[in-house]
Amino acid sequence: MSYRDRVKAPGPKKILALDGGGIRGMMTVEILAGIEEMLRKALGRGDDFVLADYFDYVAGTSTGAIIATCVSLGMPVAKIRDFYIDSGKEMFDKAFILKRFRYKYEDEKLSDMLRGVVGDKTTFGDDKLKTLLLIIMRNATTDSPWPLSNNPGAKYNAPERGDCNLNLPLWQLVRASTAAPVYFPPEVIRLKDHEFIFVDGGVTTYNNPAFMAFLMATVEPYNLGWPAGEDKMLIVSVGTGTSPNANKDLNPDEMNLLYNASSIPSALMFAALNEQDFLCRSFGKCLVGDVLDREIGNMIGKKGPEPNKLFTYMRYNAELTIEGLAALSLPDIKPKNVQQLDSVEYITDLQRIGRAVAAKKLNIDHFQSFLK
Repeated sequence: MSYRDRVKAPGPKKILALDGGGIRGMMTVEILAGIEEMLRKALGRGDDFVLADYFDYVAGTSTGAIIATCVSLGMPVAKIRDFYIDSGKEMFDKAFILKRFRYKYEDEKLSDMLRGVVGDKTTFGDDKLKTLLLIIMRNATTDSPWPLSNNPGAKYNAPERGDCNLNLPLWQLVRASTAAPVYFPPEVIRLKDHEFIFVDGGVTTYNNPAFMAFLMATVEPYNLGWPAGEDKMLIVSVGTGTSPNANKDLNPDEMNLLYNASSIPSALMFAALNEQDFLCRSFGKCLVGDVLDREIGNMIGKKGPEPNKLFTYMRYNAELTIEGLAALSLPDIKPKNVQQLDSVEYITDLQRIGRAVAAKKLNIDHFQSFLK
């Protein structure tokens, strides 16, 4: 089955959404490994079963876009894991010293690796893709988020258009979504007569792309029109860990220009991440998810603004703090070692966190309504 077959296929729709987070995507991979194995057993499938056999639409931002693309291409999670383990350190190839005023890492090796795993000639509309795919980027030229889907009915995917998005190289779109400012140089993509500069989708409000995926699957202008309902749509959202920088001893005098420049971007990203998660829990029937804050809790079993929930929702993530790691029975892992986007020396620890999340939070009973 190709992604085009998914558009009109009968039955409930299942969406997988993957956050951005640099090498912390290794956590995501291990959680997905748990989901893949759990579904394989529940569905009575063989070793050839992959997540693309189950999910209809996969969305990803930044490192999540890499993983989402691999899933959509039908790769088993074991192969995605090997890619991250074998290539993780090379992805973060230090830039020449004079270039580090602009970015920390070169992009040539990352681009080559993406060509290798995705295919140099594979386009966004290639029938190799087994699911619908959503990649979140930010267009720096137009100063706007660019959520790109390979939905054949989307306005800018019409084949007669000279700037049809489906003709774009898939590896380049993924590279654009991973072009984190400060870390990597931007990606320039040509669309017909125009060149646009793209950077990491994580600097939009959609580093967690779950709610955007829901909107693109259901809202009329996106021309997909899947029906909503807690028995008609499942959204599984997987994070790369959070690391709230609480500081009870903070002094107002410390909040100078340098402090604000270093703390405000991460604060805004953390707030946006939580907002997208909260929207999903408010409009969806939340079955799994950590506490968002002490007032609203985890929203499991709570009412939202609509009398009927619009989808079933599961959120798998971990808090990369002393308390959060202890709750996963991983007190030996130091938070500072796993909180950075380029913590390539601690891939093994990130794997342990992902496996611990899977072991503690995955429950096949949550998927029962979507196993038919």
